Amino acid sequence: MEKLKFAELGLSPEILKAVDKMGFEEASPIQTAVIPTILEGRDVIGQSSTGSGKTAAFAIPAIEKVDTQVRKVQVLILCPTRELAVQVAEEVGKLSLFKRGLQATPIYGGQSYDRQFRALESGVQVVIGTPGRVMDHMERGTLKLDALKLVILDEADRMLDMGFRDDIEKILSAVPEERQLLFFSATMPPAIQSLIKRFTRNPAWIKVESSAQNAPKVDQVYFEVDRRSKLEVLTRLIDLYDFRFGIIFCSTKIMVDELDEHLHARGYAVDRLHGDITQTQRNRVMEKFRRRGFEFLIATDVAARGLDVDDLEVVFNFDLPNDAEDYTHRVGRTGRAGKEGRAFTFVSGRELYKLQGMVRFAKIKIRRENVPSLDQVEEARENVFFEKLRTTLQEAKFKKQDRIIDRLLEQGYASTDICSALLHMMQQGGGDKPDAAPAAKAAPVKALPAAAAPARPTHSHEPDAGSFKKAAYREEAPPRRAEPLKEASTHDDDRPRASKQKYERPGRTGKEAGYTTIFVNVGRKELITPGDIVGKIAGVTRLPANIVGAVDIHQRHALVDVISEHAELVITRLAGIRVKGETLKPAIATEANRTTE
Repeated sequence: MEKLKFAELGLSPEILKAVDKMGFEEASPIQTAVIPTILEGRDVIGQSSTGSGKTAAFAIPAIEKVDTQVRKVQVLILCPTRELAVQVAEEVGKLSLFKRGLQATPIYGGQSYDRQFRALESGVQVVIGTPGRVMDHMERGTLKLDALKLVILDEADRMLDMGFRDDIEKILSAVPEERQLLFFSATMPPAIQSLIKRFTRNPAWIKVESSAQNAPKVDQVYFEVDRRSKLEVLTRLIDLYDFRFGIIFCSTKIMVDELDEHLHARGYAVDRLHGDITQTQRNRVMEKFRRRGFEFLIATDVAARGLDVDDLEVVFNFDLPNDAEDYTHRVGRTGRAGKEGRAFTFVSGRELYKLQGMVRFAKIKIRRENVPSLDQVEEARENVFFEKLRTTLQEAKFKKQDRIIDRLLEQGYASTDICSALLHMMQQGGGDKPDAAPAAKAAPVKALPAAAAPARPTHSHEPDAGSFKKAAYREEAPPRRAEPLKEASTHDDDRPRASKQKYERPGRTGKEAGYTTIFVNVGRKELITPGDIVGKIAGVTRLPANIVGAVDIHQRHALVDVISEHAELVITRLAGIRVKGETLKPAIATEANRTTE
């Protein structure tokens, strides 16, 4: 089914801004089909399951229809379970972020009545609830529906299976006659059809079926991972299986940029793709990726659509995709041409319910595993090193070092101690190792067998902090850091600020000899500091912070001196990155833009 960009669906600027902040660039098939029809005011019957992206399909037009000047309930969304009600409420909150005055609240059994009473009395316009608790509030008189415009039944078949038919009929009978009714259901049993016939008027029937096929050659695994631990788990899996070539998918452009920075800082050779990157840059990145100029491509779904890359070892779903179709498109990028591939998906909290919906919707075969322990990673690293050392000995393609060995033996050192010391030096990356480079170029040992069982469940234990340094490094990649970064989250609000103190620069206009001044389109208005700018440059270019000279911050822009030989690289790498919510558009400073405010 056709997909459109959200900007083509006739939505308000507030909704488009919220969607952009969430990082979504394109509507899913059901969103493309349903949103315009709901906005027209028709009743809609949507046959679609969890995992197809239907929550945003009804939440977006529902938010559009709310009159924020009216402090009464205008939208009622019925869900079968408290978990789904909370999930829908969270989605509504994100999508209504920029619509001032809109309030939404979930009401369900097991939550404090007092809290729900206060929320309903405050004048909420959107209520998301389970049928039993909604009926309870209606009977108490605490939920009044006289101003109701829109009623939505999410997963209607499940609500009937759970015995809510009588409650649903009472609720629908009590709402105003002039209202819009939406049914969303994976199946259409006679009981659902009876409700549709009784309560809807000339409804539009929209059925979305998954066209994606499960990838038979791809071993699909998911891990329950706390959001703050995703980075640690990602690097642990890469090092455990010694992956060298793959794609890491994120749901937002912001997440792509930040993960790119963090993996660069840890010494992984990565690059990025998303909708804000120019076509010229995209072509350059893809050309380099096809010839294996770096290890991992970090991308959003839209940026990666249509990529033709062979021999991918692995696909990581760092963020769960928006719908099942995007999931299978992602996973299908590995395991091609009869070869086997791997796909790892990270889920946190209530995302597990979304993944289960995708499994049902697209008939995905995916199993749960636990995060591998540090002992397993260490063992895998030793196995990789052992196999490379054994291969080097068997091939006998190494320079003899008899003179040095004889000198050590003459001084009384045991041969086993000499070997252990050399292995220690190589594994720690120390000493001058003239023959280390050829060993590093040896063909990589393939992934460990799936029987390597994880040691503990991820939902009850945080991954340990520890070393992820590999036994041998790629020539293109800088040495991977032996200790992980301290930050637990890759989100702006949680990022540590202490590191910026060492990056302070004098606030003076550039033009120093040997330096080029770069214009950057963020300034005091965005609360930018010199540390923000220098840290961002160091993160995306992998160059030392001392390539940056003066940093002069104005109200709406900043002027940054960088060593001239690095100016072009800095401009290229900064272009398209988001800082404090703004997309960077760096350029060589001119007399005109130096004085722009």
